[in-house]
Amino acid sequence: LVRSYGLRQEFITPYCPQQNGMMERLIRSLKEQCVHRQRFESLIHASRTIANWVTFYNGLRPHQALAMKTPNEAYKLAA
Repeated sequence: LVRSYGLRQEFITPYCPQQNGMMERLIRSLKEQCVHRQRFESLIHASRTIANWVTFYNGLRPHQALAMKTPNEAYKLAA
């Protein structure tokens, strides 16, 4: 699937967040703030709940590492 999109897959050392810290932190936040607080009734329910959390995380939740801007705001300023 990755190759069909013209992408190249890279792997990091397992359990080594220093190599991919931002993604490791995002996944941790997703688990702590969304997934572990839910009891999903179906795949559709899980997909919708996670999509809503991602929208919140990127568009409404300020991030300390981004000077209290949302990722969407920071992206617009960088463009």
